[in-house]
Amino acid sequence: MARYGIRGQQVLGVNIPVLRKMAKSLRGDHQLARALWISEVHEARLLAGFIDNPERVTEAQMERWVRDFDSWDLCDGVCSNLFDRTPFAYEKAVAWSRREEEYVKRAGFVLMAALAVHDKDAPDALFGRFLQRIEVEAQDERNFVKKAVNWALRGIGKRNLKLHAKALQVARRLERADESVPRWVGRDAVKELTGEKVKERLRLKA
Repeated sequence: MARYGIRGQQVLGVNIPVLRKMAKSLRGDHQLARALWISEVHEARLLAGFIDNPERVTEAQMERWVRDFDSWDLCDGVCSNLFDRTPFAYEKAVAWSRREEEYVKRAGFVLMAALAVHDKDAPDALFGRFLQRIEVEAQDERNFVKKAVNWALRGIGKRNLKLHAKALQVARRLERADESVPRWVGRDAVKELTGEKVKERLRLKA
């Protein structure tokens, strides 16, 4: 876990498949999720993200939890299994993308990537706003931030043909940047978004 940058206050070494199996019988238990989070045990917090009821999650709770993120897997797990299903997801994606704390900023872009996949009925305009934030923040050199920015850009570009074209425009502009980080973000996104597999899937979807 340490080798892959996974750390926390207390880490037990319980793997994700085991936690997901446990979550099946606990899903929707908001009070238990809160208790698990307070424990500060890494795997307990992951489990909390799997089982909490998004309809009962408050904005204040999201702000408390995001400040506790101390590893990329906790950030990604909570954002893509819980926070992206709350009524505050789009607002927090933009707001957190402006924050300076590494895992808070990462959370903003992970939310963008997760919403691109999970919220099937959302209008394209919401993701157009995300693309603006992606282009602005693509210069962040921190590894966990730049990878999340790239993930969000690729995820939006794979949503439909219209957003594919817009995301590809952003990726190509970043690819031509003077700085190495936005060049990497753009180049990697262009590589995937121009691949035949992605283009064929989008054509079939259309």
